[in-house]
Amino acid sequence: MAAARAEMDLVVVTGLSGAGRSTVARALENVGYYVVDNLPQTLMVTMAELAFASGGAGRRTAMTLDVRSRAFSTDLLGAVADLRVRGFQPRVLFVDASDDVLIRRFESVRRPHPLQGDGRLADGIAAERVLLANAREVADVIIDTSLLNGNQLRGRIEELFVNPEQTLHVTTLSFGFKYGLPADADLVVDMRWLPNPHWVPELRPFSGKDQAVSDYVMAQPGAVEFLDQYAAVVAMATDGYKREGKRYLTIGVGCTGGKHRSVASAIALASRLGARGIPTTVSHRDLGRE
Repeated sequence: MAAARAEMDLVVVTGLSGAGRSTVARALENVGYYVVDNLPQTLMVTMAELAFASGGAGRRTAMTLDVRSRAFSTDLLGAVADLRVRGFQPRVLFVDASDDVLIRRFESVRRPHPLQGDGRLADGIAAERVLLANAREVADVIIDTSLLNGNQLRGRIEELFVNPEQTLHVTTLSFGFKYGLPADADLVVDMRWLPNPHWVPELRPFSGKDQAVSDYVMAQPGAVEFLDQYAAVVAMATDGYKREGKRYLTIGVGCTGGKHRSVASAIALASRLGARGIPTTVSHRDLGRE
């Protein structure tokens, strides 16, 4: 029975208010999950058992947790442990965003933060971060939605959850250091040691997705060797990630603006990982921002 429960595709979704939890829930429904929204944390085990017993569509179930629930507890670690004792293997997805982005989102819809009380928006967000600190700590995957619109967030969910049989899914995420480090990156690769195509007039208007820019970047001394060896290091660690139960790995690949070197390198790294049999998708956080 425990082995059968382990085969159930169970996802627990939590995160900061305003970070996109509702969008994630709808996206999971679109890829075939039965979604239970705003479930009290104390009912997680009961809901998992009911979904397991129902069979069929219930074998792909997502549960979203909300601090507004009166039954919310900060002990998500304990609740997940209870599920695992019973044989379930839940994946925890945490959605996050920067404070300034959350404040803008709440102000745009003119509603208070659920934990704000008589204080400021920033006070409510700070209080929620404290409540959810343990949840973020145990998350299998963290998605920072600060720079994502609704369509981009839905696309990210589809990349991660449309094929649950994959035991480790890698995303190579290009970004620009001048816009900040991606909060959801597990590893960060700095490609600023390569010459910048921005200073080549005929290449400046294009991006790393264009062949001319890619050829220029890959032709630089050490570029191909670096990416070959980095892919080998990631591949070497794959079995260890699987043993530790990690199913998602985000590799941030950065350059100054996130347009040329990082984009070409993220694509090239994904190709190398794919050739090694590691399912990999590519995402470009800052492309088009300049």
